[in-house]
Amino acid sequence: MISATLAITFGLALLVWSADRFVEGAAATARHFSMPPLLIGMVVVGFGTSAPEMIVSAIAASQGNPGLALGNAYGSNITNIGLILGLTALISPILVQSLVLRRELPILSAVTALAAWQLWDGEITRNDALVLLALFGGLMSWTIWQGIRKKADTLGSEMDRELNIQTMRIGQAIFWLSIGLLLLIVSSRILVWGAVTIASGFGVSDLVIGLTILAVGTSLPELAASIVAIRKKEHDIALGNILGSNLFNTLAVVGIAGIIHPMSVDPDVLVRDIPVMAVLTLSLFLVGYGFHGPGRINRFEGAILLFGYIGYTTYLVSTVFNQ
Repeated sequence: MISATLAITFGLALLVWSADRFVEGAAATARHFSMPPLLIGMVVVGFGTSAPEMIVSAIAASQGNPGLALGNAYGSNITNIGLILGLTALISPILVQSLVLRRELPILSAVTALAAWQLWDGEITRNDALVLLALFGGLMSWTIWQGIRKKADTLGSEMDRELNIQTMRIGQAIFWLSIGLLLLIVSSRILVWGAVTIASGFGVSDLVIGLTILAVGTSLPELAASIVAIRKKEHDIALGNILGSNLFNTLAVVGIAGIIHPMSVDPDVLVRDIPVMAVLTLSLFLVGYGFHGPGRINRFEGAILLFGYIGYTTYLVSTVFNQ
């Protein structure tokens, strides 16, 4: 059990470090090939910060641990909105000016509704996974089209400033991109092994482990990126990290895991976790969209999101001790 605990600790630390290197290398490589800043912010950074969830869930599914795969994906969505956006808004209210992000808010709400509908029969089949991946492909095509149009958008402007600050030679960028991806895979395998071992040893469901330890661990890149962005007054990057990550998690992460291995769904996911994810997503849409101008997530709303996450996590932990 000590070795499993050390594996989780080391795996999480290596995962966060390698994800950061992967994102920096990917963004710098894209910049060298003249990819528009808006496209880098929406696709490259969004994919990079979701790479930990993608690899962890894929490995979990391939090893026959659907609870870890789904718990990691949906738990990360809950963590991203409740914990990360809640904390970020407490540090500084988030002003949503990007038209692209305001368009993504209702899309994320619709995607969440699709996820709930697919789980209604208690399983994620390969057909369900294909639908998710097809929708993800369509969404990425729309995103690339938006980025290539190069219309003025605050997200693109913020990303352009950030890329100009963090310059990197092409050889160095490709090196960190490759090393980051390799270590992401290694750290994910270590993390999944440790999580499965602890779940078996303590009699805790792999779903709860995925919703808590893995979800928080794989969301640490988003936490770091959002806090750094908000301290630099880059509000749209702070929110864009979360929206992009949640869309990737719901569509690509679950879709890839379902293609690898169809998954039976624990009833608790439908009656407990999906409703929490849906309420948080809808709340984010209502406060962030800005029906009469730019959206805004103030400190009070951030506190509500954070306390909602704390209440949900407290309830999850209490179910473990009441078993």
